[in-house]
Amino acid sequence: MTQITLVQGDITKQRVDAVVNAANSSLLGGGGVDGAIHRAGGPEILAECRKLRASHYGKGLPVGRAVLTTAGNLPARHVVHTVGPVYGGTEYERGAELLASCYRESLRLAAQAGDRVVAVPAVSTGVYGWPMADAARIALRAVEDELAQGPAAELAEVRFVLFDAAALRAFEQARDALEPGPRGAGEG
Repeated sequence: MTQITLVQGDITKQRVDAVVNAANSSLLGGGGVDGAIHRAGGPEILAECRKLRASHYGKGLPVGRAVLTTAGNLPARHVVHTVGPVYGGTEYERGAELLASCYRESLRLAAQAGDRVVAVPAVSTGVYGWPMADAARIALRAVEDELAQGPAAELAEVRFVLFDAAALRAFEQARDALEPGPRGAGEG
């Protein structure tokens, strides 16, 4: 059974098989997690992203989709780039489905590449403005659903790496609300 862990830290320092990047659609780097991953990973990541743009994604990576590149200088084998939705950029249900798709597609790609341990950020919660508590609920449910079936079930660990204590608390509270039993379903 896959372990889902929550930690506060720097995603670029995680010794894992794959790191998920909260990318922008250009795939050419940016701010937040995206900029940090490109800076720490070095030019190899950008070079592969440019090739993807030149071949399959001339107009950019669509929201909710994911692609895999090298991890360059990161202590990982791969980076899975995914583009989250901007909060309020579309009707809520569609945005929530696109956010969940980021996690599902990222885990599938990592598992298909033979990765076993995946570090994941809180996608869309930075400049894209998704409220942390809601994003945490969507993320955890999507990961649990994806791990219950398909290639992602082969992962050993999905590690949510949260930037600060407030984000970690939001994910812990969402996890506790999703767990069955006396502490789950808002009972606790």
